[in-house]
Amino acid sequence: MKLLEKSQLIKNQEIKARDNLETFCQTIKKVNPEINAFLEINKEQALKRARVIDSKIERGEKVGRLAGLVIGIKSNINVEDFHITAASRTLENYRGSYDSTVVRKIKEEDGIIIGVTNMDEFAAGSSTETSCFGPTQNPSAPGLIPGGSSGGSAAAVAAGMCDLTLGSDTGGSIRNPASHCGVMGFKPTYGAVSRQGLLDLAMSLDQIGPFAPDVSGLALLLDVIGGLDPKECTTLDWQAPPYAPAVQDPLDQLKAVRVGVVKEFFDVSDESIVKIIEGRLQELEESGAELVELNFDYLDLCLPTYYLINYVEFFSATRKYDGRKYGHRIEEVCGEEVLRRIHMGSYISQKEYSGKYYKKALQARSLIRKEINNLLSGVDVLIGPTVPKLPHKLGTDLDTMEMYAYDVLTVVANLAGIPAASTPAGSVKGVPVGMQVQAKPQDDLKILQVMSFAENNL
Repeated sequence: MKLLEKSQLIKNQEIKARDNLETFCQTIKKVNPEINAFLEINKEQALKRARVIDSKIERGEKVGRLAGLVIGIKSNINVEDFHITAASRTLENYRGSYDSTVVRKIKEEDGIIIGVTNMDEFAAGSSTETSCFGPTQNPSAPGLIPGGSSGGSAAAVAAGMCDLTLGSDTGGSIRNPASHCGVMGFKPTYGAVSRQGLLDLAMSLDQIGPFAPDVSGLALLLDVIGGLDPKECTTLDWQAPPYAPAVQDPLDQLKAVRVGVVKEFFDVSDESIVKIIEGRLQELEESGAELVELNFDYLDLCLPTYYLINYVEFFSATRKYDGRKYGHRIEEVCGEEVLRRIHMGSYISQKEYSGKYYKKALQARSLIRKEINNLLSGVDVLIGPTVPKLPHKLGTDLDTMEMYAYDVLTVVANLAGIPAASTPAGSVKGVPVGMQVQAKPQDDLKILQVMSFAENNL
């Protein structure tokens, strides 16, 4: 059952909000101890909200677009009265004193917040293994990483522990785990969704976005959380088209859609993954899409550009974690990867090095953004692999560059500020493989339409 249909059944009283919640609570109780997707659950508070929603429906009162749907929130997005730790000992005792803008909007539309999800510490990682609360298991490929940094949010949806979740995406942290866990994840156009209440990793790259089991769920949550926020300086004054109605009446053919296929995205990917994505592209072509071969000469530049910017902005963001106002001093309690990024950011930020590294990285980002926009000027979407390799076994000792290599295809969208999503494309020996769809800035709807066609026809 698709989430738009489920939402309507709740509003029609064919499903009770409290019954929907109770089903998920039973699943969480059964599987979360092993999967470790949720760090904290508040069933009592959620049940209270479910009863209020059911009462409103029974009285014939108008309810919100998310009425009765159960939602998990990544642990770096503020939710009042939950421990918002970013999976770090630094903030292990910090309890959210307010709702972030996206959480406030979810509550206003009668969504039910069930809990907060696991993640890489301060979103610094691609596997959800750096969490101080232990790693998250991949429910779709037991024994393997779920991806990161939003691995808990992806795993919660994949394991059927909630209807929807929110994650944050700095360099692929939504799309990477969506690919590994076999669910859908969407990084909106930079500025389309408010970042107010998000604990920064790199503010010029971060974007909040949804996970869902189907396209209608993505569309529904994007409709709710998007829009201008006067409290947050990066949001766009842009009235996005309504997404949910568009995916309810999906494209029945792709005759007008031009799909860019970038050779370099396939060159860096494992052969088994390439075969799956090429198969999906062939099916799209047979359905009427026009495939356009493209080249992107700056892929090798993307990872170093991304991480240099990430290091500097993360170092700046962590200066408030000095142990004076709240929490512990970050350098005294954080994990190895967080400390590495702090030290690198501190080094690059020094006056004598900022021009040599950080300013050149900003120049490189401008070049990458220009080139990606040039590629997109002649096509509707770019389609390729989401992640270039399959997830590794939990606990595998990878060097830094091996871990960073997971991000080579996803950082492009963050550097360019464009929307991008991952949708399930197939599997290799039972391990999910995602297909990444990218589009022009503010062309988020086109991605959803292509994903919806693939969901219903491939």
